[in-house]
Parts: sequence; C-alpha cells; structure tokens
Amino acid sequence: MMTAADHPLIVKRVYWADEAATQVTAQSLAAQPALQNLLVTLHGDLGAGKTTFARYLLTALGVTGRIKSPTYAVVEAYAVGSSDAAMRHIWHCDFYRFNDPDEWEDAGFRDIFASTGLKLVEWPDKAGAYLPAADLAIEIEISASEERVVTLSAFTTTGAVLLGPLA
Repeated sequence: MMTAADHPLIVKRVYWADEAATQVTAQSLAAQPALQNLLVTLHGDLGAGKTTFARYLLTALGVTGRIKSPTYAVVEAYAVGSSDAAMRHIWHCDFYRFNDPDEWEDAGFRDIFASTGLKLVEWPDKAGAYLPAADLAIEIEISASEERVVTLSAFTTTGAVLLGPLA
C-alpha cells in the first residue's frame, strides 16, 4: 500500500463492475509501449482480482497457453515475441507466502529486478525495502456492491506516460 511519503505524478481511478471491465483496463495498458520495462505492483485483499488482472494483461501482451498463479512458485517467467521482433521478458511475482522480507534477497530476486522487462508483483509489501520503487501501483478494493474500485498511481514519468491514454 502507498504511504504518505509517496507522491504519485498521476492518479486515475477506474471501476470494474465485472471481469470484462478488468479485461478492458488490462488491454488498454498492454497497448502502451511504455509497459515493456516497468515495475507494476498490485495491491488488494485476497480475492480482490490481482491475479485475474495479471492474467488478462499477460494475455493481451501475447502470452499464450495456461497462465499459472505464482502463489506457490513465487515467480512465473514469460517471454513474448519472435525472431522477427524483439523478445520481451515478463516476470509475474507473488510474495504472499514470504514470512520475512529477507526471503526476497535470499531467493535471488535482485537479479530479476535489475534486468530489463516487465515485472508484475502481487503482495509487494512482503518484500519490504528490498523491492525497488514501483513505476505504477494498482490498488484494487472491493466495494459493498462487489464492484472493484481501482486506483492506478504512476510514480515515474514512464508510469505517467502509461496512464496518460487510459480512460
């Protein structure tokens, strides 16, 4: 979760009445070239829709086949593209099972986060100060009517570029 010390450059709020709305937001973000090399953190309670959003985003980016939740494996890696186009690397992480932030360092995540590519991180707070600053934070809350209230906060100029065209 963001703190008072964090100062986003842009904040946008969207509402997901259903999974179709989740998919539309994911497709809109995936269409932005700026997404290729960002750290996107996904915040929200269990069942809020973090993994569902990540699956729609990965599919929109060209990941084919079964997209597994990284809850037990902690990280799932993907490469999209072909020999005709630049290969893009994507890591989908879920730190829910971390009991201590040192597990991030012990597991060797420093190398992944130092490399180029898109990093999607569920439960980023579990990595503590080890996790680099997010370019884009997505906070998903469930309203009383089960609608998702989604706050997208850009913390870098690249993150702000990504949110610019988002309605």
